Amino acid sequence: MVSGFGPALKGWRERRRLSQLELALRAGTTQRHVSFLEGGRSIPGRGLVLRVAESLELPLRERNGLLLAAGFAPGFPERSLDDPGLLPVLEGMRRLLDGHRPYPAVVVDRYGVLIARNDALDLLFEDVAPELLEEPVNTLRLALHPEGMAPRVRNLAVWARHILERLTQEIAHAPDERLTTLLAELESYVPALEPPGPDHLGFAVPMRLSTSAGELRLITAITTFATAADVTVSELKLETFLPADAETAKILTG
Repeated sequence: MVSGFGPALKGWRERRRLSQLELALRAGTTQRHVSFLEGGRSIPGRGLVLRVAESLELPLRERNGLLLAAGFAPGFPERSLDDPGLLPVLEGMRRLLDGHRPYPAVVVDRYGVLIARNDALDLLFEDVAPELLEEPVNTLRLALHPEGMAPRVRNLAVWARHILERLTQEIAHAPDERLTTLLAELESYVPALEPPGPDHLGFAVPMRLSTSAGELRLITAITTFATAADVTVSELKLETFLPADAETAKILTG
């Protein structure tokens, strides 16, 4: 009998708000089989575990966890960023960063730790406390810390909500103790936020940032590497900052 897999499967299914029948249809099995798996009355094969993980849209790290809970070896490698095998991937990302100039762009990991950046980011990071720029640099902390970018963000309440809501959604999708701790830290940097009004635009939030070159209005786009077969690469994000108006574009290209 496999211990751990049944509760893990049930937990993920309930977190995704799926019935046993819905999960069974997605995974190509029966509701009865799903019930037996969750109750520990059936032992899953490796193929079924992978199908269930795919049906639950689990990140690669969590798919490995489900495989381990079922008694199988992890199916997806997790290499450090200095592994020679990841060099072509990192070089490709650096080319993306350079190609985005003169607009700022960064590559961060799951926890917002800065992996790579282009030099256009200097304008965003000016006047930031030096200790916040010591490695490892956390871009989320940098954005909301009172000695980071926060004093220069003209619409801090709106921008902070945008960051905190996005992080909360990530935790809901794939719970992580380190992310939860980071969220609590970030929340301590900003005053209690009022509930959003009827004009709240959700993710469509430009950041208004005062700089020595003038006020920038920036929107962000986040690209993930969802087809990656490596845990480390799958958790990286390319975040690009784009001008939200002609004046910002003029400042950044000038």
